[in-house]
Amino acid sequence: MANYKEIVTKAVVSKGKKKFTTVDHVTVENPSTILGCWVINHHFNGTKRGDTIVIDGSYDVNIWYSHDHDTKTDVLKKTNSYQEIIHMKNVDDVEGEEILVRSLRQPNCVKAEIVDGEIVYTIEKELGIELVGDVKVKIETSEEEDPWDEISEDTTKVEDSSSHTIDEVSENYIDDKQTI
Repeated sequence: MANYKEIVTKAVVSKGKKKFTTVDHVTVENPSTILGCWVINHHFNGTKRGDTIVIDGSYDVNIWYSHDHDTKTDVLKKTNSYQEIIHMKNVDDVEGEEILVRSLRQPNCVKAEIVDGEIVYTIEKELGIELVGDVKVKIETSEEEDPWDEISEDTTKVEDSSSHTIDEVSENYIDDKQTI
């Protein structure tokens, strides 16, 4: 008859990734041309609320633009905060859970344009979420002990292959090599 044991360990019980797209706008005076847009300082944290994962985060958007008929430039700095709600499988059945959130693709400005005197920009990011929790694993155990190998006191000598003798040593080895 088999005997079973339970092992309690941590394991990834649910895993997924999701791409997010955000369109935002900002008003500036007399914008002419968008010269560049970049995103920095991305911070985020995931928590479990009921049967969902909530990711709270923020990043800074820097938009370089010209204004006053392309005679002056300026950089607009804005911090965008976000809250993403994720529905994942197996969230409500996990004990001792940890939420691991990774940025698989950092927030990036994929489009910036001037629409009706406002700068409209699109940010894309991709986040990976892992839910780690306590799980039980059942394993079959055996009461039988593995057989022991018999160790004998064998008196036969094993020859050491590194004990070869050198017949002759040339004292002019270096001089012989240089003449070749």
